[in-house]
Amino acid sequence: MLSLDNALNQGELREFDRRVRELLAGAEYSYTAELKLDGLSMAARYEGGELVRAITRGDGQVGEDVTENARTIRTLPLRVKSDYPAFEVRGEVIMTRRAFEQVNLERERDGMALYVNPRNSAAGSLRLLDPAVTAKRRLEFLPYFLLVDGQPVFESHWASLEAMKAMGFKVNPLRQKCANVDALWEFFASWENRRDDLPYEIDGVVAKVDWIDQQQSLGWTAKAPRWAIALKYQARAAVTVVEYIAVQVGRTGALTPVAYLRPVMVGGVTVSRATLHNEDEIARLGLEIGDTVVVERSGDVIPKVVRVESPGADRRPFRMPAQCPVCREPVVRAEGEVAARCVNSSCPARLKESLLHFARRSVMDLDGVGEALVDQLVERGLVHSIADFYSLTLEQLLTLERTGEKSAKKILENILGSKLRPLPRLLNGLGIPFVGERTAQILAETFGSVDALSAVDELALQEAEEVGPKIAKSIRTFFDVPQNQELVRRLHEAGLTFTHTVRPRQRALVEGFTFVLTGTLPTLSREEAKERIEEGGGKVTGSVSKKTRYVVAGEDAGSKLEKARTLNIDILDEEGLLALLRREEPVKKQTTE
Repeated sequence: MLSLDNALNQGELREFDRRVRELLAGAEYSYTAELKLDGLSMAARYEGGELVRAITRGDGQVGEDVTENARTIRTLPLRVKSDYPAFEVRGEVIMTRRAFEQVNLERERDGMALYVNPRNSAAGSLRLLDPAVTAKRRLEFLPYFLLVDGQPVFESHWASLEAMKAMGFKVNPLRQKCANVDALWEFFASWENRRDDLPYEIDGVVAKVDWIDQQQSLGWTAKAPRWAIALKYQARAAVTVVEYIAVQVGRTGALTPVAYLRPVMVGGVTVSRATLHNEDEIARLGLEIGDTVVVERSGDVIPKVVRVESPGADRRPFRMPAQCPVCREPVVRAEGEVAARCVNSSCPARLKESLLHFARRSVMDLDGVGEALVDQLVERGLVHSIADFYSLTLEQLLTLERTGEKSAKKILENILGSKLRPLPRLLNGLGIPFVGERTAQILAETFGSVDALSAVDELALQEAEEVGPKIAKSIRTFFDVPQNQELVRRLHEAGLTFTHTVRPRQRALVEGFTFVLTGTLPTLSREEAKERIEEGGGKVTGSVSKKTRYVVAGEDAGSKLEKARTLNIDILDEEGLLALLRREEPVKKQTTE
């Protein structure tokens, strides 16, 4: 289940339409426009007309089985009349604004942390251990794809939506056929000021080329279809006051200042705090406590302080503490880094964040291990590192508040299942500074095992794609610490996946070279060209320098092309780039043109 590319304005939408028109070589085409629901993507499989499995999108390849909870969704039929022996519907699980408000009222009454927005609430509700609780949340499922053997079965996307409606699914009626890009933009604009009147949240409009044979002709990139795009609304903003700034301690010891705001409604959601990232960001904003600020919800989800609207009458500056607010150990800001860090690796705040990071769905996916459980595990001394997850017992979990035998057994089952997660996830979960999801994938594919990775020096580490001196030093430092060596040993003994199959990659003529892209290419978007180059082992940067090997220039290329000519750097058009990717010598454009 791939994600969608985004268009953030009319120009980017028209650029998408131009690519579609050129790839379809002048054939007539139209669009189906649908409201982009802000929820959780899910696939539901039916066999013999009965719902047999429901799986979340996950990372696009591996999702989570949520069948039992999905059965409680009233708008997801358990049985349907169908001529297909087996089929799949894909759609969005959402929580209405009214249901969201009710859930937060109940959580506030029980002294629990409130959900930030309906999307998070829907995701959390679908993954609860008790389906009976999920049922009370009144989730809804609205489908947008019907597939048989993984393929569409109707001539058009619109016909597919109508077919699902006839089968008894709740297909969103707020959609429209659009004959051209102008009609598409008009539909998008018509909902921008009306979206707060909807019973659910949206963050844009999804446009899809309607005819299925044209979709197949347009095809896909590695991440998204070329025949669909998400047209996103601009972030909504409001004005409020920074009442005070507190500091949170992350899993790597980084101290993050957080602005606590006078509560304000932003796009239908009450916002009361926003991250300020670091001291440098506060200085850039010129922000002090007591100032009136503009707050946006980035992507209509994450609150962000955009600028200072006016200085407060009694404003006072923020100072990063010299001691960790949790363990009182010294705080250090290394030269060249923006983050100040707690140096105490045993800091309780660091431990809790490390455990939560390890348990995340995109990391080791320890379903049922959330903040409340981690707080109790740490405070009762049951867990001192991520390795301790694998020695927890049923008896220990049953001593925790609000943990019954059924949920405790489910948690242990999920922890056991996490041992099968692939090596990239484990490397991400170790909490090595600067090693996130992508770097972990690169390290696993380059070195093939934890043993090999832990044995190489900094220079060898830098041979891996995208690993520079800073990341290499961080990795080497991590594996040189005796406590971390003991952690890795215990995880190995627990039976986690420590090896990874290294797939041989055919050397392309772009491997090892640095590229700069400029202008508009005939058929490839800039992101597609970048992906193709990186898949072949090349690197794409944003500026031309003496290290640049090729500049790929399209229509309306600007100053980057001029600089390439000045430095006598080889210039390619799109066909020249494609030739390189096919391992053919390209015909280079003259640098003196």
